[in-house]
Amino acid sequence: MKAFLLIGLGRFGKSIAIQLHQLGHQVMAVDHREELVNDILPFVTSAQIGDSTNMDFLASLGVKNYDVCIVAIGSDFQSSLETTANLKELGARLVVSRAARDAQAKFLLRNGADDILYPEKQFAKWTAIRYGSNHIFDYIEVDSDHAIFEVSVPRDWVGHSVGQIDIRKRFNINIMATKHDGKMDVSVTPSTVLTEDRTMLVLGEYKALQKCFHI
Repeated sequence: MKAFLLIGLGRFGKSIAIQLHQLGHQVMAVDHREELVNDILPFVTSAQIGDSTNMDFLASLGVKNYDVCIVAIGSDFQSSLETTANLKELGARLVVSRAARDAQAKFLLRNGADDILYPEKQFAKWTAIRYGSNHIFDYIEVDSDHAIFEVSVPRDWVGHSVGQIDIRKRFNINIMATKHDGKMDVSVTPSTVLTEDRTMLVLGEYKALQKCFHI
């Protein structure tokens, strides 16, 4: 369990708060809008109404006591930038800030952010990949070069074993698991036979995945 300071309770911030709550983490939520603070109360450990650009207010929160400080402000970049800088000046351990584009990310990183969140950009990429092909069902970015795709079993692979296809040798791609009726099976071996009613979770480089599955 970790302690989070979450600043900014718009749709994105609220979603983060709910997910952290479901995972059992402690969350202090902050926003200057009273209605948003009241709305998030059932999902967080505590919440406060306040201006995160005010150094005295931030200091009163004891930012050094949190494992992660997330700046999820999306509508006012100046406030996001000032909040990020103030958190770092007050000794925050890890500051993660939201950005809409690369130029914002550069300013945030120069002013104290340790990492950047791109909710719109990341979701746009997921949407393009997910719906740009009929045989891709999910996508997780691992890093700038690697990803995990959930894909249907290619027609000419049906009825063959993982060993017979030898995807690792041919494309340097690993089949991590298969799914059937929403249930995941991670016990994939060379003798596992692929069927058309299953999907596969495959890990590899983007270029290799695109070539192998004609993305």
